[in-house]
Amino acid sequence: MAEHRDPHHDGEVDDVPELSDSGDDEQWQCLDEEDSDDQHVTCLFCDRLLNSVPITLQHCITEHQFNLVDVIRKHNLDDYGYIKLINFLRSKKGSAAGVTGLPEGPLPWDSEDFLRPVLQDDPLLQTDPEELCGGDGEGPAQGPVSGAPDQGAVLQRAQSAEDRAQRAEEALARAMDDLHKLKVLAQGLVLNADTRRAPGSLGPVAELREDEDDAYFSSYGHYGIHQEMLKDKVRTESYRDFMYRNPEVFKDKVVLDVGCGTCILSMFAARAGAAKVIAVDQSEIIYQAMDIVRANQLEDKITLIKGRIEDISLPVEKVDIIISEWMGYFLLFESMLDSVLYARDLYLADGGSVYPDLCNISLAAIGNAQKHQDHIAFWDDVYGFNMACMKKAALPEAGVETVDPATLISEPTVIQTIDCNRVCLSELEFASDFCMKMTRTTDCTAIVGYFDIFFDKGCGNKVSFSTGPKDTKTHWKQTLFLLESPLPVQAGEELQGTIKVIKNKKDPRSLLVTLSLRDRKQTYMLQ
Repeated sequence: MAEHRDPHHDGEVDDVPELSDSGDDEQWQCLDEEDSDDQHVTCLFCDRLLNSVPITLQHCITEHQFNLVDVIRKHNLDDYGYIKLINFLRSKKGSAAGVTGLPEGPLPWDSEDFLRPVLQDDPLLQTDPEELCGGDGEGPAQGPVSGAPDQGAVLQRAQSAEDRAQRAEEALARAMDDLHKLKVLAQGLVLNADTRRAPGSLGPVAELREDEDDAYFSSYGHYGIHQEMLKDKVRTESYRDFMYRNPEVFKDKVVLDVGCGTCILSMFAARAGAAKVIAVDQSEIIYQAMDIVRANQLEDKITLIKGRIEDISLPVEKVDIIISEWMGYFLLFESMLDSVLYARDLYLADGGSVYPDLCNISLAAIGNAQKHQDHIAFWDDVYGFNMACMKKAALPEAGVETVDPATLISEPTVIQTIDCNRVCLSELEFASDFCMKMTRTTDCTAIVGYFDIFFDKGCGNKVSFSTGPKDTKTHWKQTLFLLESPLPVQAGEELQGTIKVIKNKKDPRSLLVTLSLRDRKQTYMLQ
């Protein structure tokens, strides 16, 4: 993580990240010069791949009795006619004789359809026909080629091209890394001016490059996931009720919707009286959201922006309200709250609020011998074979499922409360002691985790919902942490433990959860 210091705080300038210094300018120039001499060109009449435009044209003369320069001159082709001719030949793959023998008059390639390239980055389309015709008519102006190069020369050129490509990739990687460092530095310079943010703390999600975060946003480009979320009535109706029942919170306000998806929250806000809503999303679903907004005649109130909130600039300096449905499994999975806090620290006006504003994470004990047998004890005897070693692979995978409330064997306990208007980014990773009061004498086979959401600040009509086992099912379900072996408990007993929740350093959108109960300790993954 890059380190930044506020010059107004300690009189020192911010550290400038160390950038690569490897003579890239000279290397790029060298690569450009070398690459200009080495191309891969497909023949106009066969699948032969040749090393340059001159060699390709000579091949057409030798193997197919087709002289491109003669055809250009015969029909007095301009640039557009030349482009159409090349694309016509590539699309039709006919005989050369059918083209060279054409009389004066309408030409078969004289159609706008042949302006569209058949091959991407076709070197022949990048060649000036006037330069081709600059020679004596017997071949391309660059000079005829007497014959195909010998095998040794071809291999040498191929190796040289591979070396240049590798050097180019290395130089490009250094350049992208430098650009990313400068972006992080610039973000730090802006954000460090906000006293609510820990100095130099951009967070691992904000520091992800766009290509590193592509898989996450691509998953939200599919329609199915949005349909599932919209059909989750507990989720969607809670947001709707919060906004519709508290219009005084939204009247004439500027609202930012972080991760807008189909824009359902933005449209709720607009209908609740917001003066302007800015909806931001990086996934491809935003293009459908644009159509949805227009179809509901809300384009005068809702502005949509494609991009990560960390990478874009809003058309306003400050917003009054930030709304977002950022919650993941076990509340913090996917780390989208990091992006909401980024937006809060950069754009939220004094006196404004993030909604939802309060969240709880709770744990409870589970006694379900059959579930434990099916998933953990199962490996002790598989068709007469001992596969107990598989437990070490299966156990760390936290499950996401709907837990039968009849299997609860303790009262719930809150392990973390988050105030979205006050929490610091560092507080989203935490350790907490907890105590669960047992309600039954049995074996504890798992711990279940879930969360509660509150729309509270400034609301005359407060709204909340829970994702717990005893409440109406949501698409978040519950998170189940199976124990390696059952733990005997007594009714009335207070089972004490500790939990630690951190981001996975390899993938900051996933979580590592470590549970300690009595003398047992197990780390689980949510990914």
